[in-house]
Amino acid sequence: MPYNPNIHHRKSIRLKGYDYAQAGLYFITLCCQDRASLFGHIENGKMILNSFGEIALAEWYHTEQVRDNCVIHESVVMPNHMHGIIEITHKKGTEDEIGKFQSPSQTIGSIIRGYKIATIKKIKDLILENNINNSSGELDSASNKGELDFASNKGELDFALNKGELDFALNKGELQFALSTGELQFAPTTAPTEIIKSLDFKIWQRNYWEHIIRNENAYHRISNYIINNPQKWENDKLKKQNGKL
Repeated sequence: MPYNPNIHHRKSIRLKGYDYAQAGLYFITLCCQDRASLFGHIENGKMILNSFGEIALAEWYHTEQVRDNCVIHESVVMPNHMHGIIEITHKKGTEDEIGKFQSPSQTIGSIIRGYKIATIKKIKDLILENNINNSSGELDSASNKGELDFASNKGELDFALNKGELDFALNKGELQFALSTGELQFAPTTAPTEIIKSLDFKIWQRNYWEHIIRNENAYHRISNYIINNPQKWENDKLKKQNGKL
């Protein structure tokens, strides 16, 4: 099932019948390179994902689709890091499979590595395909995709497509603006884009942090920590303070 924000924000944090004695549940944390805020921002205690953040979250849930031994539990993408609980299921082997070499592609390390590669590729493709303008953070004009022309003196936005033009009247409130800046959210703003380019698309820190969840109390505590993480962003130890780590 593809990522759907309406069903993947899971409120139930009970695992009926789960054997916590097995090393199958992991609390994972991945940080952006230099802890740069690349995935969006916090507004009124809620995480507002930009296009890069949406990719990061969607690819995390997509892990379930590409690896049949994974279940994704409570997870959140923050401005400069992500938290998630992942369950590695251990399928019972058949007689022919017993004693056979277990592929390292089923390990946590390989799963995280695959996730990082997928997010980097898709974010890089988004930036290069849309040719985000360095100075404005908006989409460059392209004959095959249409162009965005602002007419500030008329208060109108001309959206020229191959099939014609659509005029949107800004004073009628028909367009959604981002925050208080008045910027249109067609694409991530310049800052994350330019930071990613300056990092040569090395979006993630090399390592990641993992913790094995060994009992139900720990599972509940960590799940609630993930759910409430956006509300506690100002005091988050992973947030840069005045440009410092």
